[in-house]
Amino acid sequence: MIYSGKAITVRATDDGIAELCFDLQDDSVNKFNALTVNELKEATAAISADSSLKGVIVTSGKPVFIVGADITEFGALFGASEDAIAEKLLATNVEVFNAFEDLPLPTVAAINGIALGGGFEMGLVCDYRVMSDTARVGLPETKLGIIPGYGGTTRLPRLIGADNAIEWIASGKEQKPDQALLCGAVDAVVAPELLRDAAVSLLQQCMNGKLDYRAKRREKQEPLKLNEIEATMVFETAKAFVGGKAGPHYPAPVTAIKVMQKAAALNRDDALREEAKGVAKLAGTLAAKNLVGLFIGDQVLAKRGKSLAKKAGKVERAAVLGAGIMGGGIAYQSALKGTPIIMKDIAQAGLDLGLSEASKLLSKQVERKRISVGEMAGVLNKIQPSLSYEGFDTVDVVVEAVVENPKVKHAVLTETEAQIRDDAILASNTSTISITHLAEPLKRPENFCGMHFFNPVHRMPLVEVIRGEKTGEHAVAKTVAYALAMGKKPVVVNDCPGFLVNRILSPYIGAFMGLVKRGVDFTQIDRAMERFGWPMGPAYLCDVVGIDTGVHAGAVMAEGFPERMKYDFKTCHDVMFENERFGQKNGLGYYKYEADKKGRPRKIVDDEVAALLAPVIDGQETLSDEAIVDSMMIPMCLETVRCLEDGIAASATDVDLALIYGIGFPPFRGGALHYIDDVGIDKFVARADELAATAGPLSPMYQSTEKLREMAANGAAFFG
Repeated sequence: MIYSGKAITVRATDDGIAELCFDLQDDSVNKFNALTVNELKEATAAISADSSLKGVIVTSGKPVFIVGADITEFGALFGASEDAIAEKLLATNVEVFNAFEDLPLPTVAAINGIALGGGFEMGLVCDYRVMSDTARVGLPETKLGIIPGYGGTTRLPRLIGADNAIEWIASGKEQKPDQALLCGAVDAVVAPELLRDAAVSLLQQCMNGKLDYRAKRREKQEPLKLNEIEATMVFETAKAFVGGKAGPHYPAPVTAIKVMQKAAALNRDDALREEAKGVAKLAGTLAAKNLVGLFIGDQVLAKRGKSLAKKAGKVERAAVLGAGIMGGGIAYQSALKGTPIIMKDIAQAGLDLGLSEASKLLSKQVERKRISVGEMAGVLNKIQPSLSYEGFDTVDVVVEAVVENPKVKHAVLTETEAQIRDDAILASNTSTISITHLAEPLKRPENFCGMHFFNPVHRMPLVEVIRGEKTGEHAVAKTVAYALAMGKKPVVVNDCPGFLVNRILSPYIGAFMGLVKRGVDFTQIDRAMERFGWPMGPAYLCDVVGIDTGVHAGAVMAEGFPERMKYDFKTCHDVMFENERFGQKNGLGYYKYEADKKGRPRKIVDDEVAALLAPVIDGQETLSDEAIVDSMMIPMCLETVRCLEDGIAASATDVDLALIYGIGFPPFRGGALHYIDDVGIDKFVARADELAATAGPLSPMYQSTEKLREMAANGAAFFG
C-alpha cells in the first residue's frame, strides 16, 4: 500500500502500475469534499516519491466515478470576497490538480459511471481516459450559476476544440459515451467489465513508448491552436447565440465563454487564473446563490423521499381510473419508468384516447432517438387497457383521474375501494377538491390520499402528495414511492383548498385580474413578468391551463379563502369564460392561437379582446414594469408565507421547490421565500403595506401576517 486514506487509496502492482482508487468511506458516492481534495494532494506526493512506479490508473471503488464537488461545502464560497475565492481555487488547482497532471508518469482514468463537474475534471487531468459504455460525463456547473473551477474551461477546449467545449460547458448537459469519444474527450469506450483491463492496456502502451503521453499532455497545457481571427469568430458568435438563449438572468454560460476566450492564448497556469476569477465573480451573484441553494434543497427532498419509499416498499403494479389526456399521461409515465399499469375507463373511446396519448408521446421519443421502436412496444405492453376491474386485486396503488366533480369522484372511489386489496393505496389526482371530503364515504380512509400531477404529466416534475385528516403514514409513503418510481419529485403537503401550489397561484392570478380592471394592458403584464423570469406571463399561462379550468379553481379558492380570493367585481376571467374563450384548447383566449409548422399552438394578439374587456375596466392606468412585478409577486409571496405558517408544507425549502417544479417559478430567484429574503423582509413588508393602501377590494391580498412583521422587526430570514 503506497497511500491509505478515508477517500483515496493507492496500491502498486508487480509491473509498476499504481492504482489510485477513489472510495469515500461512509458515503454511497465519491465527491470532491475538503477531505478528498487534501487526500489527492497527499496521494499524489506519495506516488511522486516512489521511484519504482511507471504509470498510474485512476479508478473508483463505487458504481460511479466521481459525481462532482460536494455542494454542501459551497456555503463558505458565497460568503467570501472575490479575491479570496479566486485565491482558494487557484491554490487547489496548482497544488492538487496540476501536481497530479505533472507527475513524471503516464496517467489513465477508468471512468466507470457518472463523472460530472470536478469528477470529470479529475479525468481531464489524466493523460488518457477510458469510459464505460454505460457512463456519463459532463460539466454541469452553469446549471448552478457558476462555471467549472478545477480546470474544466482550460483543459476541455484544448482537448475537444473550442466549439465543442463551448457547447458542453454552456449547456451543462451530461454527455453519452459515443459523443465523448467522437469529440475526443475520451480515448476509448468499452463494456463495464472490460474497463480496468482497457485502462491498464492503454497505460502499458504509454509505458513501453507506443503512445507519447507527454505530447498528449502538452496539448492541455499550451494555448489553443486558433489564430486571432478564428478565435474572434468562434467566441464572439458563441457569446451572441448563448447569451440570447440563456437570457440576462443566467450569466454563467456567457461568463464561461468569456473565460475561455481570455484564456485561449494563455498557457495552462495563466488560463487557470482566468477561470478562478470567473468562478469568483459568479459566486457573488444571487443567481448562483439561489441555484446552488435549490440544488442542495433538492438533495434533501430526494433523501427524505427515498427514506419514505424504502419503508413503504416497491410499487410492483399500479392502476389509473380515467383514460383521458391526464390518465393517458399517467399511464405513459408509469410504464415508461418500468411500473406496469392498468388503465381503466367506462368507454372504449376513453381507452382509445389514453392509448393514443401514450403512443404519441412514445413516438416523439422514437423520433428524437431516445428510445427504439422495440422499446416503445415494450412500454406500451406495460399499459393494460380495461373496461372492467379485472386485475385490480393485484395492484399496489390506484390513481383516480376522473372528472373534477366530487359526486362523481365519491362514486368512483367507493366502487374502486371494494375491488382492491385491503392494503392497497387509493389516491386522487384532484387539483382542487378536499382530500378529507373525498375520503368521507370510504371504509379505509387511512389508505387514501391525494396524488396531484401537473399537466402535462410527462414534462412537469412535481407531484403533490396530499395528506387528508385520516390519511395514514403508510399511504403517504407508498404514494411517494410510486411518484419517485415514475421519475417525479414528490412534495408531501397537508389538505387545504388548492393544496399548496394552486393555493399560492390563486392570488397571483387575482392580482393579474385586478391590474386588468385598473386598465393595465394584459400584454404589458405578460411582458413584464416574462422579463422578471417567468416562462410565460399570467394571461398566456391562463390560456395554456384553460380559462374554464381557472374559473372552476377560482370558485373553489373563493369558497375556501373568501377574505382574500373572493372578488366583488366582474373579472376579465369571467368575460373570457362567458364568451367561450377557453384558451389554447379551443384556439381563443386572451390571445388567439394558430398551429405553427410543427403543429404547436402559436399565440397571436387578438384585437377583439380589448373590446370584450372594456366593460370590466375602470380607468386607464400606466404602470412601470417594476410596479407590475410588485403588484403580481407580493400577493403570491404572502400566500406562500401563510401556507408555511399554516403547516401546509414541512419546510420553506419544500415550498420553494414545489413552486419551481410545479408552476415554473424562476429558478434563479430560488422560490417565493428566497425572493422575500433577497428583497429583505423589512423592505418587502413596507412595499406590501404601500400597495395594500391603494389596492381597494384586493387590499386583503397585500396584508402581511403578524409573524412576517415580527420577522421584519427582528431582521430574521427564511433561509440563514
